[in-house]
Amino acid sequence: MLKKIFSIAGLLCIGALAACAGTVGAGDLTDEQVAEVEFESEAVVLAPESFEPSFGTVAGGDLDIMQATLPQPGDTIVILHTNMGDVTLRFFPEETPVAYENFVTHARDGYYDGVIFHRVIEGFMIQGGDPQGTGMGGESIWGHGFGPEYSDHLRHFRGAVGMAQSALPDSIGSQFYIVHNNQLDPGMREEFQWAYENQDEFLGEDYDGARVYVRDLYSLDMIEAYFRYGGTPFLDLSMSQTGHTIFAQVIDGMDVVDAIAVVETDGNPPEGANRPLEEVIIERVTVTTYPEN
Repeated sequence: MLKKIFSIAGLLCIGALAACAGTVGAGDLTDEQVAEVEFESEAVVLAPESFEPSFGTVAGGDLDIMQATLPQPGDTIVILHTNMGDVTLRFFPEETPVAYENFVTHARDGYYDGVIFHRVIEGFMIQGGDPQGTGMGGESIWGHGFGPEYSDHLRHFRGAVGMAQSALPDSIGSQFYIVHNNQLDPGMREEFQWAYENQDEFLGEDYDGARVYVRDLYSLDMIEAYFRYGGTPFLDLSMSQTGHTIFAQVIDGMDVVDAIAVVETDGNPPEGANRPLEEVIIERVTVTTYPEN
């Protein structure tokens, strides 16, 4: 099953990411995809309060994952001060510079102050960033939408922060989401187990004629990170053929994300819109730098 997914999705995107720029928003996933994700509140959290490295060690060694590292002193961090607590984000401007500039500029300008998390799905994600609070509004700092940015180094691990988008091209504006899921559903675990055991499996050639192997799409460290911490890999470009822009990672306050994710909502569509019955508000945003040790 995994080989089939990689063959029709990620394979064609290796070496030719621009050709895979179709978009499916985090707000447009099916109920079936959402229903597959489960959550256990006592599982390991990705980002402890002490700013320890997010992933720690797996199988006796440090994971070679960009999102598992802490920022360098002086790097930009953003603190979302919500009415349920603070959530701190670090960024990857070299990997996704457009999304970084858009989000941090909005944060500095107060664009997110008073904005709610309008869509909350336990075991999946929390979504906010729309000044209208409806999921239909918000715009970029340039006044028009822009397309996704893909990085082989950034994936939808728990605590990853991505830009929401619709099925239309260049539809990214101001809305963002934080991945909540902390475990893989059984089917995805089985597929990743196959990938772990078949790293040298040849999948075919990409658009540029380069040979593509399983390891090119998911390294052992990436698979181990998903096994240990969970996430939503079906949003990765390697699986969805559309992919989403990951531009940040929670490094502090995942307990707050957990609390937001379990608030009571008006239910799933079509009866509801996964909207919290009591507003979860980003009261203000602080843009600062990561401190010296």
